[in-house]
Amino acid sequence: MIDSKWKSFKVTGDYNIDIRSLYEAWATTEGIEKWFLRKANYYTVPLRLREVDEFILKEDTYEWYWFGYDDDMVEKGQILEANGTDFIKFTFSGGSTVSISIYSRNGVSIVELLQENIPLENDPSQNLFVQCQIGWTFYLANLKSVLEGGVDLRNKKLEVSSNFK
Repeated sequence: MIDSKWKSFKVTGDYNIDIRSLYEAWATTEGIEKWFLRKANYYTVPLRLREVDEFILKEDTYEWYWFGYDDDMVEKGQILEANGTDFIKFTFSGGSTVSISIYSRNGVSIVELLQENIPLENDPSQNLFVQCQIGWTFYLANLKSVLEGGVDLRNKKLEVSSNFK
């Protein structure tokens, strides 16, 4: 019997910024590169590269590149849902999916991230449950830092990479 507690996790963050700005931070190339990625390419179904301020749509595909890694390290996936206001779902590492829900509660905006269908690994160093949860926690904190204070916490120097080989 597989223990399902290792197949998904949820992390949330609260933000003193409007829901529309948070959605733009997730759903446009310009937005997501400010706090998460070094470079993002989104492609429409006929493989047209989306403009930097153009919203992603369901069935788009993506290529994501991180600071600290060269262009050989690319995450490719597909947008499964994007409603244009407060919800996005996409494929992610290891065949998992990530859902982003944005809503307001008690006067603040909330980003709720749910990663599901995480594959179980025998090798702890390959454990996506742990590694992704750590990564998403950092990036949600960086989203807050960038949008509320203008400070980007990412290491942008390849020579100071945390990618130990």
